[in-house]
Amino acid sequence: MRAAMVWFCLAAAALPMVAQENTGSTSEAKPGSAAAAPVTPGPIPAAIGRAKKVFVSNEGSDGGLFPHPFSGTESRAYDQFYAALQQWGRYELVDNPAEADLVFDVRLLAPKGPLKAEKINGTQDPLPELRLVIYDRPTHYALWAITRQVDLAFLQKTHDRNFNEAMDALMSDLKHLTGQDAANKGAGVS
Repeated sequence: MRAAMVWFCLAAAALPMVAQENTGSTSEAKPGSAAAAPVTPGPIPAAIGRAKKVFVSNEGSDGGLFPHPFSGTESRAYDQFYAALQQWGRYELVDNPAEADLVFDVRLLAPKGPLKAEKINGTQDPLPELRLVIYDRPTHYALWAITRQVDLAFLQKTHDRNFNEAMDALMSDLKHLTGQDAANKGAGVS
């Protein structure tokens, strides 16, 4: 049985080399190939940049994240995101979605996926994620989504610090998306 397993592993390791030899491909991209072509970034929806009023929707948090690993309540992501938007001052925050140009839907997702599974094909154990989906309020279409993982920690205070850092990164991504990060840096504001 053990010899069969060794042969199987050796055959599996050699298979990509045989396939590469048969196709004549190499790890280097050939000029004019799709791998060598630069990718032009797609446009950012204009509604995001021209919006004035925003409604913040609390999609909540998946179960099992409070009170550990994170302190606070299940509305922590919403509360911190709302406070960060208020401090930024870029958008007028409204309490009625009918008055908004955009809806910012914020959620804290619990890890899903392999936990202590075999690490085949590069899978890894998932981490909690903060997710922001930006909707065009008049059409109800999702315009953009930003997701930031909360880094791994073992202590409660480190979990909380990592949560705060992920929220800061999410806000930084939003500022970059709206072009406000460059405008603020040029004005000496961070």
